[in-house]
Order: sequence, then C-alpha cells, then structure tokens
Amino acid sequence: MKRVRVRYAPSPTGHLHIGNARTALFNYLFAKHYDGDFILRVEDTDVSRNVAGGEQSQLEYLKWLSIVPDESPENPKDVGPYRQMERLDIYQKYAKQLLEAGHAYKCFCTEAELEADYQRQKDAGVAATKYNRKCLYLSPEARAEKEAANLPFTIRVRVPDHETYEFDDMIRDTVVFESKDIGDWVLMKANGIPTYNFAVVIDDHLMKISHVLRGEEHLSNTPKQLMLYQMFKWEPPRFGHLTLIVNEERKKLSKRDESIMQFMSQYKELGYLPEAMFNFMALLGWSPDSEEELFTQAELIEQFDETRLSKSPSMFDVAKLTWINNRYIKNLSLEQLRDLAQPFLCENYDCHKLDQEWIDDLLLLYQEQLSYGQQIVGLADLFFKDYEIENEEAQAVMASESTQRVAKAFYDNMPTTWDYDNIKATINLVRDVTAIKGKALFMGIRVAATGQSHGPDLVNTLKLLGYDKIKERLSQFG
Repeated sequence: MKRVRVRYAPSPTGHLHIGNARTALFNYLFAKHYDGDFILRVEDTDVSRNVAGGEQSQLEYLKWLSIVPDESPENPKDVGPYRQMERLDIYQKYAKQLLEAGHAYKCFCTEAELEADYQRQKDAGVAATKYNRKCLYLSPEARAEKEAANLPFTIRVRVPDHETYEFDDMIRDTVVFESKDIGDWVLMKANGIPTYNFAVVIDDHLMKISHVLRGEEHLSNTPKQLMLYQMFKWEPPRFGHLTLIVNEERKKLSKRDESIMQFMSQYKELGYLPEAMFNFMALLGWSPDSEEELFTQAELIEQFDETRLSKSPSMFDVAKLTWINNRYIKNLSLEQLRDLAQPFLCENYDCHKLDQEWIDDLLLLYQEQLSYGQQIVGLADLFFKDYEIENEEAQAVMASESTQRVAKAFYDNMPTTWDYDNIKATINLVRDVTAIKGKALFMGIRVAATGQSHGPDLVNTLKLLGYDKIKERLSQFG
C-alpha cells in the first residue's frame, strides 16, 4: 500500500457536529494505524454560509478530542494552501485545461432560463431534471458574440455519453453509476468560485490523498469526481462511504433532532470527557475484533481495521455514551475529578466558605455515579438546599415507628468527634440499641437526616452534612 494520506475537509459553517466528528475520527484512526498523514482542509467556498469563528471552532473541538492534523492551515506543509478560497487560481488553471481539451464548455444561461427549463421537464414528468446542453451546441459565432458582450457564464463539464463509473468502495464493495443519469454539471460558478465536486478532485490530487473516507451522502458525488479523474488521467483515491448515524428510533440523525445533543461543544460544556467521546464515537460504525468496549486512543489506533467498518446504520445510544463516560470518570484521579466537576459545583453554589478538603470529599462521594461533570449540581443539592422530605416514599419512611426509634437513638448517641469511624460506630450502636437493622435502619437514618430515601454512602453523607446540621434535624426526635 502506498503512503496513506487522508483528509477531513469541513466547511466553516458552525460547530463540530457528531457526524463530522466521527468522519474526522475514522480518518484519523485509519491514517495513524498505517503510520500515514491526516490532513485538515477547509472547504470555505460556500461563502454565504460561512460563519465567523467557524474554522476556529472546528479546530478547537478536534483538538479537544485529541484529533490533531499533521497538516492544516495552522500547520501547513508543501501542498497548501489549505483553505479553498486561497486556491482559486489553481482551480482556474485546471478549468481552463478542461475547456481547451473539450471536456468542458461555457454556459451563458441565466438562472431564470435554467429554472424555466427544469420546470418544463418536471411538468413533462421527468423526475431527475438535467441541463439541456443548450450552450454546448452554440455555434462558434454565437459563443464569440456572448463572450464579446462580457455576459456572465459558468463552466460546465461535458459528461461523457454511455460511460460506466464503477469503483470498489471500502465499505460497500462494488458500486456502479451510469453517465446517462448525470447531467452536465457546473465546475465553476459565474463568480469564479469552484463547485464542491470540482474543487475536491483538484485538492485531493494535488494533496496526494490516497483514501477518502466520508459520509454516505457523498456517494452520489463519486461518479462526478471519477469522470474528472479520467479526464485529467489521474489515479483516483480509494473511496469509502460511512453509513448513517441514526437515533434510537432508527431515524437519520438530523441537526433538528432535539432528543440528542448534536455538537461537540455541548458535550464539552456539560463535562463529558474527550477521551470518552473519542472511545464512544469510534464504536459508531466500527467494531473491534472482541467484545471489549473501552479503549485508549493508542489501543484504537492499533486495532483499527477498515474491513470492520459497518455496512449498517449506527445507532447513537445515549445510555451507552453515559455508561462509557461514567467508566472514565470512575478512573479519574482526585485532581482530575476536581478539574472536571468543581467548576460546575461552584458556578451553582457558593463555595467561598467551603474548604477544599470538604469539596474534595463531596466530589469523591459522587464519583462512582457521576456520568458527566454538570450532573454534580443536581446530585449534590441536598448539601446546599433547605431540608425537606423529597417524596411520598420518604414521607412514608419518615412516619414509620422504626424511623422514629432509630432517629431518636442516633440523636441521643451522636459522637462529639464527627468523623467517619465514629459515625459508623454510632449507626452500629443504634442497631444494637433498637434491634432494628438492614433497610429500616439505614433508610430511617437517611430520611430523618437528609429528607431523601436514596443517596450515596450514608456515613460519608452524614459526615459532610456536619454535626450541627444533623443535630438540628434530628432534634425533633430527641
């Protein structure tokens, strides 16, 4: 295999989306597995849709995911520029070459003329409308007259008649298209900006791209690109079209689908770990040769095998993502946990009067169940809100005779040294004094002290709430 060179080529039209992030990730894994190059190229020719900061956002969130390009606008090598709008003279050169070879022609038709003709075709029952080739058949005199009048024009490719475009897709095996199904399409717009299918061929060839891994929505673009490779007598890259990502209802994931967060920025803002996101997205359309689901980036690079890319749509399983993220959070050091969750805690609650040791103990109390950083706010609210009985279950526990007894016994025997061992010893003493044990013992103390029927480790919860607060809450039983 020749040197692997792949590219991720976003448009700077917004934040990094799940689908684009997965495309970048698979290209990155493929390149690194074969010790190749991962190139980032910015396809910014759709000027009206470009947004300020769009390119920087793409780079920022790729970096957050540790998907670092070997070549990019920030790290250029000898095949740049890496922004298409900085390559316009290159596209003009190759468009002129196609014109001179008779593979392309100038089209002077106005938008109104084109729309009227397409409407006539639709009215006649034509499902796939095509350009009528009016300007292809202009006489030399008519063409010269239009040029002399400086009329605006596009450049269209002359699609070969009776040509078959067949290629071996890395995921879908053999794919075949017929040229009769493709109309003469535009290479260069009247404003001198290339269309996607033209620019991408020029760029991929000049940047020595060996493989193109992209979403299946690009499958229909492939024959247009292959015809250009033939016209230029260039070797095309190997194509692979990734299957769709679907939601839990097996419907195509849409940016309007509000059941799933769509952008990497949202996951970062909620306190998901980039390593977990990398791991999760690697399993969206690729499967390892094992039942294992948790991998480091290095392990994914080593194990990535393009033959295991899925031929079926991949479901975005939110529960699986939160499970993976939780597993990563469980393995964080205290310092890492603090970096992840404490900003959320202190943004919502006043941390100024709390010492760091108390905050650390609180974070550790919830580390096992934390699925993302922001979740700490809701989990830890019992330490910051006023005491109340949270639901009917807790109310029923509170009203029971056993709770009255264990709460009174705990109140009567509260240790003056308020630490883990003494609190645990007091609970054991309450058990012995009241002869109440198990669920009735622990839930009774929990509800009386916290107002909640369920929660994290009871001893640590009481310890963090503090002696004074517990004394006050249980005084009603004294």
